[in-house]
Amino acid sequence: MSRLCVHTITTKPLTLEQCLDAFPKRGVTGITIWRQALEGRDPATVRRRTADAGLEVVSLCRGGFFPAHSPADRQKAIDDNLLAISQAHALGAPLVVLVCGAVPGQSLTESRKQITDGIAALLPAARAAGVKLAIEPLHPMYADDRSAVNTMRQAHEICDALGSPEEVGIAVDVYHVWWDPELPEQIARAGRTGRLHAFHLCDWKTPTVDLLNDRGLMGEGCIPIREISDQVDAAGFTGHREVEIFSDKWWGIDQEEFLDRIARSYDLVYS
Repeated sequence: MSRLCVHTITTKPLTLEQCLDAFPKRGVTGITIWRQALEGRDPATVRRRTADAGLEVVSLCRGGFFPAHSPADRQKAIDDNLLAISQAHALGAPLVVLVCGAVPGQSLTESRKQITDGIAALLPAARAAGVKLAIEPLHPMYADDRSAVNTMRQAHEICDALGSPEEVGIAVDVYHVWWDPELPEQIARAGRTGRLHAFHLCDWKTPTVDLLNDRGLMGEGCIPIREISDQVDAAGFTGHREVEIFSDKWWGIDQEEFLDRIARSYDLVYS
C-alpha cells in the first residue's frame, strides 16, 4: 500500500479537502491533483495541507491540448501549460501529465508536430521550475480530438525529436496501452532512457458503455494489470501506482465506500 496513489478525479464528488481527509485512512500515500480541484485555492496552502495529511503530491493533471488550427490558439495552449507548470511548482508536484490533444480534420502527423513544438516551448520553464513533463499516450479511440499520441512508440518519437531532454518522459496508463503488442518492448525502452515518469491504474470493462466515463476498478475488466505492472517495475520504476478512474458508476456511489473498494482491489492485485 506504500505505493498507492489516488487521483482527485477518481473521487470526483469529493472536494480536495475531503480527499486529503479520506485518502490516508485507506493507506493511500500519494495524491495526484487535478487542476479543477485547485480552483479557488492557493496552491502553496494546498501544498502545506497535503503534507500535513501525510500525502505526497505525485503529479498535477493535466496539461497538453497543444494542436489547434490557428497560431493564436496554439499560443493559448502554451500559456495554459506554463500556468500548469507554475501551479505544479507551487504545489511541490514534480510532474505535469500531458494529454496532448488533437484537432478533428487535421492530420495526425500535423497534430504530432504541433505537440512536439508545444512541448519544446515549455522546456525552459519546466527546467527552471524543476518540474518534469509526462506525455500520456491515449487509446486510439481518442485520436480524433483528445490525443494524436496513441502509443508509447509515438511518445518516444516525440522525446527523440525534442533531443531527449530529461524533463520529458512518458506516463503509462494501462487503460490506454494494454492492447499494444509492442508494450513490453516500449516499457523496457522507457526504463533504459529514463523516460518512465508515471504509471496509472484502472481496468477495461466488457462491455464498455461509455468510452470516457466507464472505466473499471482494478480486477473489474480484462487488462492484465499485474503483468504490465511487473514489466514497469522491471524497467526500474519505483514510483507510485496511481489509480485514475473515470466512472459515472463509481462516482454515483458513496465515495468512502468506493475508496474502501479501491484499497481492497489494489491489495488483491499486489498481494
